[in-house]
Amino acid sequence: MEAVYDISTDPARLDICRVHRWLSTDAYWAIGRSREAQERAIAGSLNFGAYRADSGIQVAYARVVTDHATFAWLCDVYVDRPARGHGLGTALVEAVRDHLAPYGLRRIMLATDDAHGVYEKAGFRPLDDPRRWMVLTKG
Repeated sequence: MEAVYDISTDPARLDICRVHRWLSTDAYWAIGRSREAQERAIAGSLNFGAYRADSGIQVAYARVVTDHATFAWLCDVYVDRPARGHGLGTALVEAVRDHLAPYGLRRIMLATDDAHGVYEKAGFRPLDDPRRWMVLTKG
């Protein structure tokens, strides 16, 4: 029997310790991120958790940085390893997309090294002209 999941933006439901462990030890983009940095990121973002309906245990996470008017950055999307391969990542990204739809945002951005297929299912596509975009990075 397939597990059933609840997706919520309720910050009180987040298992911050679990999210930090996932990201700081198993997510290539956040390896070594401090707990303090993760807590600041959560505090300044719209957070999505996916929870097993039968137990309430958090099994996935996504974070959105947005002004709720023109732009959003989807980041820190993570599905716990045992929950992967059953469409939960796609369902989580679609829930984010659908939650943001009423705001009429001009653009929702993200970056990925290896999950293009997950995001394409939710309607994301590569930039038309990546030369227009620039980045300022630390170190």
